[in-house]
Amino acid sequence: MLWSIISWIIVGGIAGWIASMIMKKNAQMGFVANVAAGVIGAFVVGFIVSLVTSGGGMPTAFSLWGFIASVIGACLVIWIVSAVKGRSRV
Repeated sequence: MLWSIISWIIVGGIAGWIASMIMKKNAQMGFVANVAAGVIGAFVVGFIVSLVTSGGGMPTAFSLWGFIASVIGACLVIWIVSAVKGRSRV
């Protein structure tokens, strides 16, 4: 369990950095905020997948699907933060 959490933090940080470039928010939010968005997004998406699959299907962070889920979660968190701050271009 502990290694799973540590791996989600590491992969979430990388996913946050990639998501910030996808969302074109890299310079606006800053490195720490991007990594935090990735970690939060990774945990949220991992938790949702775990709930939907009754706890047995949470993707591991070091799988392709786990990484894609982390990037999607980070993009969602960055979008929400941007919308709340009023800088969203939606």
